Amino acid sequence: MAKRKMSTFERLQKGEKLRRWERKELERKFQAEEPGWEVVHKDVAGIDVGNESHFVAVDPKCCPQPVREFGSWTAGLQEMAEWLKSCGVKRVVMQTTGVYWIPVENVLQAAGFHVAVVDARGTKNLPGRKSDVQECEWIRKLDTYGLLRKSFQAPESIRGIRTVWRLRDRLVKDAGRAVQQMQKALTTMNVQLANAISDVSGKTGMAIIRQIVAGERDPWQLAKLRDKRIQAREEELAHSLEGNWREDVLFELERVLESYDFLQEQIAKCDRQVEEYMGQQPTREVVKEGAAEATVGVAAGKRRRKKTAVKPPKNHPVFDLGAELTRLLGVDLTLIDGIKLMTAQVIYSELGPDLSAFADEGHFTSWLGLAPRRDISGGKVIKQHSGHVCNRVANALRMSAQALSDSDSYLGARYRYLKARLNCGLKAAKAMARYLACLVYRMLTKGQAYVDRGAAYFEQKRQDRDLKQLQRKAAALGMQLVPTA
Repeated sequence: MAKRKMSTFERLQKGEKLRRWERKELERKFQAEEPGWEVVHKDVAGIDVGNESHFVAVDPKCCPQPVREFGSWTAGLQEMAEWLKSCGVKRVVMQTTGVYWIPVENVLQAAGFHVAVVDARGTKNLPGRKSDVQECEWIRKLDTYGLLRKSFQAPESIRGIRTVWRLRDRLVKDAGRAVQQMQKALTTMNVQLANAISDVSGKTGMAIIRQIVAGERDPWQLAKLRDKRIQAREEELAHSLEGNWREDVLFELERVLESYDFLQEQIAKCDRQVEEYMGQQPTREVVKEGAAEATVGVAAGKRRRKKTAVKPPKNHPVFDLGAELTRLLGVDLTLIDGIKLMTAQVIYSELGPDLSAFADEGHFTSWLGLAPRRDISGGKVIKQHSGHVCNRVANALRMSAQALSDSDSYLGARYRYLKARLNCGLKAAKAMARYLACLVYRMLTKGQAYVDRGAAYFEQKRQDRDLKQLQRKAAALGMQLVPTA
């Protein structure tokens, strides 16, 4: 009979020791000569985070058994904290492994440790055999000599807003898929409602779908539900609602409609929760750095845009999100062309109102993954590439940049110029997204207000720049440019 494999809980309760080859590897490392580098952080512990258990390494001088394994359950994490205190540890370093590091961070921070969460890309081990024991010891050594950088984390006060807003985003996407399924069911029955009205999920479309589910089959009766804003005539709408009513597809349509209504209820609950969380946040007063820097992009004689009260678009929160964001951020990010209200909410929910954790806008755009990476050897750039970074703020800024394609503004003219020069829409969107990120950073850190200069101003500056470049080339060839009459 095969021997049953012990679970992690049973193995740790039994007190099973490290494997023989792991003990030998640790002894060899501990007896090796120190590199002689400057110690930046003392009393450091490294943790290799896992699903079932966590491996923790401390300085061999602090404990005869410098590497231990602890369970992922709460009692195991509390035992880890007590052991680290007995070893005199003050700073703990771990990788961002999924979401497994979050409970560890919460317990250790409550115990009074300084927890540094670092990017796993900065802790890549040396080539060769890799184990959890080697990984936690490697993390500890890297941080001891100051070779790791702490990752940015949103303030604790807005993490609730971030969680609910991400959930709301998933619900909105699920609701969009439900609308597609309803349209598919109607098309299967040859009910061409999508060809008569532009939005099936609008007032007229949902009223017709609900009457179809309720049992109405007369196309003329369904066409009477037409809203006065619909361009299609009632006759056209009635002809589009003639179909072959199949019981199985009607059953599918009814279930999808119920799912859509449930998702709308969940979105409304998320809106109320976000409104409550945002109402608990303090009002932010941004201190401006001087009258000369009070505006970004101001032009002489250019008046500020006036906002008119309009009905919020579909899928927007029902409360006044714009007023709350202006109160919490201290500035109005929607003054920047391309950045809409939902984009500003993504920026706030992911980053918070304070960007002082980033030294300058270059560090900020690099963290977003919008700055190019350059490999330099011998003082020369041998390779330039863009790393793959999954960042919700960066994705929102890319979409904002693409929305500037038809904008008659300074930013719109700049985006079209980049798109023509780079001959690639994706590269232009990324470059423009970086510029938008710089504007956001300046507004949130310096209290600057953005005022559009206009597309004509950008074109004039571009012509002046091209003229100066031609004059330099002509002077280098011993010539002089002469304007035509």
